[in-house]
Amino acid sequence: MPAPELTEAEVAQLLARVPRLRAEIGKAVIGQEAVIEELLAAFIAGGHCLLEGLPGLGKTLLIRTLAQAVSLTFHRIQFTPDLMPSDIVGTEVLEEDHATGRRFFQFNRGPIFGQLILADEINRTPPKTQAALLEAMQESTVTYGGKTYPLERPFFVLATQNPIEQAGTYPLPEAQLDRFLLYLTIDYPAETEELAMLARTTGAPTEKIEPVMSAAEILQLQALARQVVVSPELLSYINRLVRATRDRSHPAIGRWLRWGAGPRAGQALVLAAKARALLAGRFAVTLADVHALAAPVLRHRLLPTFEAEAENMTRDRIVRDLLAALPPPASPLQG
Repeated sequence: MPAPELTEAEVAQLLARVPRLRAEIGKAVIGQEAVIEELLAAFIAGGHCLLEGLPGLGKTLLIRTLAQAVSLTFHRIQFTPDLMPSDIVGTEVLEEDHATGRRFFQFNRGPIFGQLILADEINRTPPKTQAALLEAMQESTVTYGGKTYPLERPFFVLATQNPIEQAGTYPLPEAQLDRFLLYLTIDYPAETEELAMLARTTGAPTEKIEPVMSAAEILQLQALARQVVVSPELLSYINRLVRATRDRSHPAIGRWLRWGAGPRAGQALVLAAKARALLAGRFAVTLADVHALAAPVLRHRLLPTFEAEAENMTRDRIVRDLLAALPPPASPLQG
């Protein structure tokens, strides 16, 4: 099911670049296959990611490597308590025309004017500065001084945060969290992966990351992902899953959740599942796609009760319980 502007041969050629993209990322990032797949799904779906993990697990390396492999402009913003919104979006400075002597204000663009943006340790800056990302993430534009500036596409924000250091941090507001398509968590590597990491990073310089995909090709992939088919039964299943998180009459939901996910969660799950299917070379979403992405889509859109937190009932466990209890679609696609 190729996009209208692409022939079947062009679609096949485009999809053939996906394994090469994974291979280039694998030159620098060892293991973490699940996180890489989720990251690529969000990227191809046209969304943004919040990545949580302990220091030293390769969060910055992952997004920097992705930027090198896709020939996009990469900007890193280090979030600190004294960071101001103008440090992100830019500011106006007074300039002078040396020929006429006329003075005027010139807008100097900030680091948000890139294509791949690493918002490093986003929870270390106050909500006022965090909010500077809202318009950019939702509309792909920046408004300053009454003028709107479009951002170059593709535009992808990967924000990171450290789960263990809470002193001096500012939790992200719910409106900010909801702008992230997926909330990813990165864990310690397996023993064999950590051993390979030690050998690779303490020896001779590793292979150079080669760009394998252009901005135009990424935009074509994103357009193609929108055309991936979701059956009516599977679409209904996704809707029932999201609505189940708001079912206060359900004993478990009423006990474990104060607030459930909104309609944007369903949209995110459909888009991410379409992108995951396309990355696997399929043009139809399966139940496996939905199950694989349910937790990354929902974990930041659920608000647990105090009882759930006291009993260590995590959001991921709540999602797993919901998936186990929810009747599957009548004729789900398998795979």
